[in-house]
Amino acid sequence: MDLQFGLGTFGDVSRGADGEMLSGAQSIRNIVAQAVRAEEVGVGYFGVGEHHRREFAVSSPEMVLAAIASRTERIHLGTAVTVLSSDDPVRVYERFATLDALSNGRAEVVLGRGSFTESFPLFGYDLRDYDRLFEEKLELFVELLKEEPVTWQGTVRAPLENADVFPKTENGLRTWVGVGGSPESVVRVARYGLGLTLAIIGGAAARFKPFVDLYHRSTSAFGTAVHPISVHSPGHIADTDAAAWDAAYEGMEAMNNTIGRERGWPAYSRARFQNDVGPEGAMYSGSPDRVARKIVDTVRALGIGRFELKYASGPLPHEAMMRSIELYGTEVIPRVRAMLADD
Repeated sequence: MDLQFGLGTFGDVSRGADGEMLSGAQSIRNIVAQAVRAEEVGVGYFGVGEHHRREFAVSSPEMVLAAIASRTERIHLGTAVTVLSSDDPVRVYERFATLDALSNGRAEVVLGRGSFTESFPLFGYDLRDYDRLFEEKLELFVELLKEEPVTWQGTVRAPLENADVFPKTENGLRTWVGVGGSPESVVRVARYGLGLTLAIIGGAAARFKPFVDLYHRSTSAFGTAVHPISVHSPGHIADTDAAAWDAAYEGMEAMNNTIGRERGWPAYSRARFQNDVGPEGAMYSGSPDRVARKIVDTVRALGIGRFELKYASGPLPHEAMMRSIELYGTEVIPRVRAMLADD
């Protein structure tokens, strides 16, 4: 299997070279530049997340991805994730089919329930319907992927009667579902024959091997398509471990302590950070050699087809993220390929 390498961002509002916070608008423009750089250094996929709060600049990933599509030619473009539960499946399909046309078939969508809940009250949804919203909307979205007239009825939106949706894609829309650690979610992905993206943000990647095995058993039981599995995890790369860790810790501390205060988390400490970047943690931070070796361990443990590094965590400076992207493409990816060549 040919391993694909990706990068992802939640659109964190970042700092300038002077240490001051940038505007959301400038942060969005910087993301476009980061994606262009990613293609230049050989990255195969670029994902942009959806959020609706002040720490994150991107609430409409498709708009940002369309701008990236106009400035790139090869890199595949998708989300990390699209919060389907608080959106309309028909509109999501239409937007991504349009992105697919603009990008000449490079669009992908990663659907999720949303670990941040701001979009639910913002768009008039009740969090008590969290599970039902996603289940019904995913069911409808899978029907829309067939690109034929749809008849559907549920409880979370108006019914459809022989409804046709446009534009059509030229070769279908590649669709994944982001899963954080629920066996039921893995089985659901397999039942619909979609791609599985494992969001691993805590603990060693090897702990997720049971989910990989469950996905394969479930696709076999349902008789559905088997797709390569993707892993999405945070990290930061610099020329040395010390430089990477200092920058990543500053960003992670700022992000965790802001969001953590709302959620009752303990303060983020350097000791916790060092555990996160170690062998038993989920962060891929350090020098190119260290990050490459950790990615290789993950690929070997899980047998994945795509590794996606969430390269932006907290208000990192744009220049530091650009350097991280450059090292990922020019140093990390070649090292990983070389180490896996004999497997």
